[in-house]
Amino acid sequence: YQYLSRYKKEEDLDHFLFIPERTEGTEKECLKLLLEYCGRHNPSWTELSNFTHFLSFQLSKCEKSVFCSPALGEDFQGF
Repeated sequence: YQYLSRYKKEEDLDHFLFIPERTEGTEKECLKLLLEYCGRHNPSWTELSNFTHFLSFQLSKCEKSVFCSPALGEDFQGF
């Protein structure tokens, strides 16, 4: 939710890091956002679960990647 809500607002995600302890939004807002970005019309709970697990896995890999590090500066901005 933290990434998707910022992405929707077109905020810069290059310097954002997920913080599990941070609570943002309501359950209703989270579900609405997941339904919007899931890519399926009327998805099942299993499809939403798979989407969130895949997205979480990809975002955690991105946060750990040297190529996505803010330390690289302007060379890979938005990568």
